[in-house]
Amino acid sequence: MHYTGTIWRPPYEASSLLLEVTAGCTHHGCKFCTLYRDLPFSFRMSPLEDVERDLQEAQLWGNDPIGMLAARLQGMPRPEHIRRAFLVGANPFVLQYDRLMAIARLIHQYLPSVETVGCFARITDIMPKSDEELALLRRAGYDGLTIGVETGDEEALHFMNKGYGAAHIVEQCRRLDRTGIRYSFFYLAGISGAGRGEAGARATADVFNQLCPARVGVNMLTVYPDSALYREIQLGRWQEETEIEKYRETRTLLERLTIPTRFAALGASNAFQFQGDLPEDREALSGALANIIATAQEEDLREYRRNLPHL
Repeated sequence: MHYTGTIWRPPYEASSLLLEVTAGCTHHGCKFCTLYRDLPFSFRMSPLEDVERDLQEAQLWGNDPIGMLAARLQGMPRPEHIRRAFLVGANPFVLQYDRLMAIARLIHQYLPSVETVGCFARITDIMPKSDEELALLRRAGYDGLTIGVETGDEEALHFMNKGYGAAHIVEQCRRLDRTGIRYSFFYLAGISGAGRGEAGARATADVFNQLCPARVGVNMLTVYPDSALYREIQLGRWQEETEIEKYRETRTLLERLTIPTRFAALGASNAFQFQGDLPEDREALSGALANIIATAQEEDLREYRRNLPHL
């Protein structure tokens, strides 16, 4: 398989086929992000020949007699047919409609068992595509996008240079809702800065409550020294929230959401991990967060964050 640099995927894509169709990010402007700094370029599309060779390799996984024999000898279950592909890169959905359709055709040609195709996406990746193109992409299997909107706080979106505003999130995700493409949001606790976390959470809930995200995945902001945000802190233009503030912010978001969705904090940035469904698990999740806020020690949480080599 062709892979370039560190491969990032959401926790819930652990069983998906990871297929590299892009590497890097087209935006490269978010002040907090350092995820693709290890690449010698900003963004690159994989040649379709490489994608096809990777699919030919993946085609053998469930049918290779040597692989099946090795699994049986090791007491492992027989490899299952691949049901889902996750396209690798910061935002593969930026690819033009024709390119995405060509990739879908290759996937279905070599892996007819694949039912859905997901990937990371930016809000700006949706904008150039017509409603008809989005509907046809859904019919081709594109479903379950992961969108790192991070917040609905207009001020934070602007300061962090996300490249869009809260109104764009609502407008573009409503288009996904209309065309049947499901999606999940990443929320970044701490992005609004010291003293503004709960206000940012309330603004975010106002945005999310207008939409239909299948999941709201909470991550905790970690500021690395090679980020533009670290330089803003050094210049005194931004102040980081405490770790306990981030949990108060997360509880505020949880309590303000009125939509049915999966609410989870599962990534490595979270010292405490939890998940549940809203609205039925709201009370249990809120109680767990209240316990963290009441009993966790700020210095212990800061130590956890200082020791995170990367997200």
